[in-house]
Amino acid sequence: MASAAALEAVAPTGALWGLVHDFVMGQQEGPADQVAADVKSGSYTVLQVVEALGSSLENPEPRTRARGIQLLSQVLLQCHSLLLEKEVVHLILFYENRLKDHHLVIPSVLQGLRALSLCVALPPGLAVSVLKAIFQEVHVQSLPQVDRHVVYSIITNFMRTREEELKGLGADFTFGFIQVMDGEKDPRNLLVAFRIVHDLISRDYSLGPFVEELFEVTSCYFPIDFTPPPNDPHGIQREDLILSLRAVLASTPQFAEFLLPLLIEKVDSEILSAKLDSLQTLNACCAMYGQKELKDFLPSLWASIRREVFQTASERVEAEGLAALHSLTACLSRSVLRADAEDLLDSFLSNILQDCRHHLCEPDMKLVWPSAKLLQAAAGASARACDHITSNVLPLLLEQFHKHSQSNQRRTILEMILGFLKLQQKWSYEDKGERPLSGFKDQLCSLVFMALTDLNTQLQLVGIRTLTVLGAQPDLLSSGDLELAVGHLYRLSFLEEDSQNWVAALEASGTLATLYPVAFSSHLVSKLAEELCMGELDLARENGPTKCSRHLRCLQALSAVSTHPTIVKETLPLLLHHLCRINKGNMVAGPSEVIAVCQSLQQVAEKCQLDPESCWYFHQTAIPCLLALTVQASMPEKEHSVMRKVLLEDEVLAAMVSVIGTATTHLSPDLAAQSVAHVVPLFLDGNISFLPENSFPCRFQPFQDGSSGQRRLVALLMAFVCSLPRNVEIPQLNQLMQELLELSCCSCPFSSTAAAKCFAGLLNKHPTGQQLDEFLQLALNKVEAGLGSGPYRSQAFTLLLWVTKALVLRYHPLSSCLTDRLMGLLGDPELGPAAADGFSLLMSDCTDVLTRAGHAEVRIMFRQRFFTDNVPALVQGFHAAPQDVKPNYLKGLSHVLNRLPKPVLLPELPTLLSLLLEALSCPDCVVQLSTLSCLQPLLLEAPQVMSLHIDTLVTKFLNLSSSPSMAVRIAALQCMHALTRLPVPVLLPYKPQVIRALAKPLDDKKRLVRKEAVSARGEWFLLGSPGS
Repeated sequence: MASAAALEAVAPTGALWGLVHDFVMGQQEGPADQVAADVKSGSYTVLQVVEALGSSLENPEPRTRARGIQLLSQVLLQCHSLLLEKEVVHLILFYENRLKDHHLVIPSVLQGLRALSLCVALPPGLAVSVLKAIFQEVHVQSLPQVDRHVVYSIITNFMRTREEELKGLGADFTFGFIQVMDGEKDPRNLLVAFRIVHDLISRDYSLGPFVEELFEVTSCYFPIDFTPPPNDPHGIQREDLILSLRAVLASTPQFAEFLLPLLIEKVDSEILSAKLDSLQTLNACCAMYGQKELKDFLPSLWASIRREVFQTASERVEAEGLAALHSLTACLSRSVLRADAEDLLDSFLSNILQDCRHHLCEPDMKLVWPSAKLLQAAAGASARACDHITSNVLPLLLEQFHKHSQSNQRRTILEMILGFLKLQQKWSYEDKGERPLSGFKDQLCSLVFMALTDLNTQLQLVGIRTLTVLGAQPDLLSSGDLELAVGHLYRLSFLEEDSQNWVAALEASGTLATLYPVAFSSHLVSKLAEELCMGELDLARENGPTKCSRHLRCLQALSAVSTHPTIVKETLPLLLHHLCRINKGNMVAGPSEVIAVCQSLQQVAEKCQLDPESCWYFHQTAIPCLLALTVQASMPEKEHSVMRKVLLEDEVLAAMVSVIGTATTHLSPDLAAQSVAHVVPLFLDGNISFLPENSFPCRFQPFQDGSSGQRRLVALLMAFVCSLPRNVEIPQLNQLMQELLELSCCSCPFSSTAAAKCFAGLLNKHPTGQQLDEFLQLALNKVEAGLGSGPYRSQAFTLLLWVTKALVLRYHPLSSCLTDRLMGLLGDPELGPAAADGFSLLMSDCTDVLTRAGHAEVRIMFRQRFFTDNVPALVQGFHAAPQDVKPNYLKGLSHVLNRLPKPVLLPELPTLLSLLLEALSCPDCVVQLSTLSCLQPLLLEAPQVMSLHIDTLVTKFLNLSSSPSMAVRIAALQCMHALTRLPVPVLLPYKPQVIRALAKPLDDKKRLVRKEAVSARGEWFLLGSPGS
């Protein structure tokens, strides 16, 4: 028994010795992993491994010793967590001793120390011991890059786990690291070294007398000049090194006396990258520095920044210089001063003013903008700086505005004033007397009003923007100023010449109306009401387009100023009353006038969404009115009224759908429930009690054999119920869904589509359960019955399409069956083309139903899922389809791919590209346009794959550049332009052919086509030329 146990004990040791021998003497690498695995499994202990290595570790041949230590180190790297404290002590003593060994042994020793630096069981004091040994015995910079990296890793590990012990070394640790890092050149090691220096400083290690040495050992790399080699596997970029070094240099004020002269020197150099890096580093330093650090260098820093802004040809250098000046001023502004200390901010700002203000007065205005930018950069840093500069510069600019008579010069000066006014908005002042603009109020208002009355449109535009900023200053505009301002905005809102100013005036009115609702209500809304009445008279007299244009401007102005609840309560009744007068036939108005009113109403509704009270007011005021007007228009009348029928036209109802949807989406569930209790009974039961002026000649029954006009109003029901929050219960839902299904297969395409969309919108939001399954079964039965032979196949197909979309968006299991049914219709002679276009609807976002804004259930990646589930079947169907049906499959596939996120499409491109190219030969313009839109971004994002088909691409794109469709011609030329991003050697053989062919679209009758042809041909001309 005893002999058997002895044999078992010897056996594993013998196997271990064999593995050790194979590694050390046989130069095999595999045994190291095997030994490590055996140690992890408990077959051997680390002590047994050391014993087995005994002769190797004492071998007189350095290479043999190195292999032995390498094996032990590799085992420790994998098994360091298993070591006991006493084992760690002995191993560290062993490794420290071996640091004195032959230089061939050192790399393996360092790997072992790296493993031990990761040990949790490391006793106190040993981390310091290891680092002292490395600092004393190893000349790190003579080692290869990999081994130097190991030393940095050891230091990093100990700093992470033994911080207090290392701090006990005091400045000796800093000095030791300086010796380790001094002379490092490899960017991989520098990133680690910079991080160590940053941690030394940020974690308050003692730098002692070695601050300058630590600065020198890092600043010698500034500015970073590194270009990564091609195909660099490490992925280190110049920017990584720049940011890492900048974090070190800007991490402590102790570096200031050494760093600031260096930065000034580099800013004054001729190297653009050095200027940029220095200014950005200065910017970063200002976050750490105070007045003490900056005091001696402020004149030089200001001189360098001023020169760069005044003289540089680089916008980037100018921007960084201004940012640095801003940071310097902010740094001086936040420094806490003693009572007897000098305030450097005032003297610094005085220097800036002294050097810049005289340029503001030069007749040629050559350095006006650079000076203004410098002053504004400093003024934007703090309230003190802003007050100091504004109070000195503003009087000067006001004087210059009046001195110059030319509008362009005045515009420049006013733009500068505007910049300073915007800066004032950043700071709040509790005391009115503190506000620096208070003393210039009258002059500023006078100047702005002069600009607004000037004939120069660009000066007017700056005047409008300045008025907006002035108005945002609290208590700056008096009631008289406001009345004048409103008068100017009213006048500018009706300018015919320059649409830019007119739009700006409307925007300014909206912004200021929020701040001064009473003034705008008194002085503007009343004028707009009069203008609207005059517009009605002009329409009644059938006056010319100018009068109609003023009428439209008035509607837009009313919606623009509806930015405050009190104003909405005046503008909304005006707009609705105007719509009522149009409906009564008091004026000659076509669909465009009604649509214009609806667009204004929608804009008001959008503004009301921000305020729950306004939102409810708009809803309960506008919705009943619109419904009443349209219900009245749908009633049969003895006397034929053209105007009332205008309200029932497709585009007018579509405009009302937008108004009702916008007014409903932001309702709270409680208020929405109140509203739905009125609207649904109106359509199902004809309950008109909540409508204003509800005296109608007959009942309103859109579902029960109602007239075609009444059935069309289901679109308004759709807009309402499909915009409700999901948790709002809809009354009489069963009856409503059945009625919608019936109406979806009626003879009126508009009504049937509206019913199908409404049904789908409700289906999408309905919670999973038996009732949803019943609705779906009813819909399927209706679809199958309608798709058979009969007059309503088209309507049944539309119902199928919208129900499919509703289910695809929410990932319903039945969506795949319905999609298969849709694919089956691609071969239908009558419905095939419509089925192909249906894939566009399934993949695109709608505006009226099934929207996220309308609370529909829209899963984030529904397009990707649809692509994965259905494109293989589309491709298979294309290959199996008869020749006359293939275009339908191509169109459907093109629609799916065109709306798919490009990162999803790129991996599938090699298999699908041949089909896309075939789609370009399809005679259908829709297919061509969709496919071109899909291919253009792919030319930019997958040039290698596209290069394989260059011959086909060039031929087809050039053919389509002569298409009868302007949109196709433009898209084909854009693709020809995008082709130039492919590798040049691939394109050069085609260059002469393409340049000749692109000469023809240069004479196209459409300007937009000619523009694209010029752009594409120019790029092809430059192919292969130097610098292209």
